[in-house]
Amino acid sequence: MTHSPHLTGEADLQDGALRSQVRSAVIWRSGTQIVSQLIAWVSTFLVIRILSPSDYGLFAMTSVVLVLLGLLNGYGFANAAIQDKALDTHKLRQLFGLLIVINGALAAAQYLAAPLVASYYGQPMVADLLRVQALIYLTNPFLALGYAVLSRQMDFRRQAQVNMASAMLGALTALAGAFAGWGVWTLIAAPLVTFASRAAGMMLAAKAWILPTFDFRGARALASYGSVIMVGQVFWFLQTQADIIIAGRLLQPGELGLYTTALFLAQLFVNKVVPPLNEVAFSAYARIQDDGAAVAQGFLKSVRVVMLLAVPFCLGLAAVAAPAVEVMLGPKWLGSAPLIQLLALAMPFMTLHVMFAPATNAMGQPGISTRSSILGAIVMPAAFLAGITLAGLPGVAWAWLLGYPLLTAITAAWSLPTIGVTARQLGSALGAPVLAGLAMTASVLLVDRMLPDLHVAVRLALLVAAGGAVYGGWLLIFARERIGEVLGLVLKR
Repeated sequence: MTHSPHLTGEADLQDGALRSQVRSAVIWRSGTQIVSQLIAWVSTFLVIRILSPSDYGLFAMTSVVLVLLGLLNGYGFANAAIQDKALDTHKLRQLFGLLIVINGALAAAQYLAAPLVASYYGQPMVADLLRVQALIYLTNPFLALGYAVLSRQMDFRRQAQVNMASAMLGALTALAGAFAGWGVWTLIAAPLVTFASRAAGMMLAAKAWILPTFDFRGARALASYGSVIMVGQVFWFLQTQADIIIAGRLLQPGELGLYTTALFLAQLFVNKVVPPLNEVAFSAYARIQDDGAAVAQGFLKSVRVVMLLAVPFCLGLAAVAAPAVEVMLGPKWLGSAPLIQLLALAMPFMTLHVMFAPATNAMGQPGISTRSSILGAIVMPAAFLAGITLAGLPGVAWAWLLGYPLLTAITAAWSLPTIGVTARQLGSALGAPVLAGLAMTASVLLVDRMLPDLHVAVRLALLVAAGGAVYGGWLLIFARERIGEVLGLVLKR
């Protein structure tokens, strides 16, 4: 069977255009995300040095509720709109109306439930914090609508600009609050400013000036897809927040603050770098969902590039946890260093785990990620409860290290057939960064033993330099094509 040269050429042009869009999206979304996060991290580390572990412990108690209800905020319906090939203005109006109903209900639910949560933790102040945080839900309809419109257009440049501007406003608010002595209220005010400014910016960038409709007839497909995603997110909450629910009731706010700060540092890469890349990946997979080979190739390339960056960050942080904490956060936070070591070792598994869902969801199989979340909602809470019972606070960190490899392996077995990738292909994609990372970690630990007594900042700089040299050198010798792949993405080759 022959193919028309005209059709073949047109397909090549379309394929090239999509590659260009994806490349541009990755650069804009991840590049500006890095800038935004650098701004946020500088602000965060300064604020951490000023506030106390107890402030972060109280905030962690409120964040459990915020995360749970945040997972029900309707972003699953926004993703359904991105994936829907037949989306029109009427469906967008239905989406907007649905988001308003859902988030209004969530704001009311959090406000009313605040005293019960405060009673559970035995901390009356938690109720006041939760009532103010309920305002965040009122920004979600505008934020999600603008996000859906821009993501369908693969316009991540304007999304990135909005995200960077809102991150700067949030960082300035956090610094102002910390220096003004607001205490834990600093951690409430900064996200409020970030969400409100991001919602306004997304609406302006998307020019999504439509009126909502509350007539949801004909929106069954949108609701069905979004509901499956939402159910999976509820179980994802149980999987990732059970540690705070369990530890928050059994530990003092100061101890909980040490743990949550350790978890924040260990999850910097998976929580701050991977999500924007997954947003681009989901939009791209949705565009090519009918081309299984292209989805498989795109997934493997994502794994190769992301894990090439994730492994040195996570293993490197584990190796230099103590000096890193002392330099970045100050001596009062040194109790978090042993927790960081354990948690950071678990994060490469979590990074890989969260990369499966965008591919399987875009292929029209959201049930796989939901099933994985249900499994995680069983495995991780059981691990957290056993860990804190047997070993106290360190046991919670051990639960991550023991639970996530098992969870990731099972999720991979469920997801790979749908994506069209074999276990051997996945192993090949992971081999280079894992081997280079192990060599790097061993070298850093050896150098740390050999170094004389130095100022902690100098020691940290030398260890980071040694680790970077070993990791980069290993890749240059044994996997030079991986470096070329990343450079090709950045340089548009």
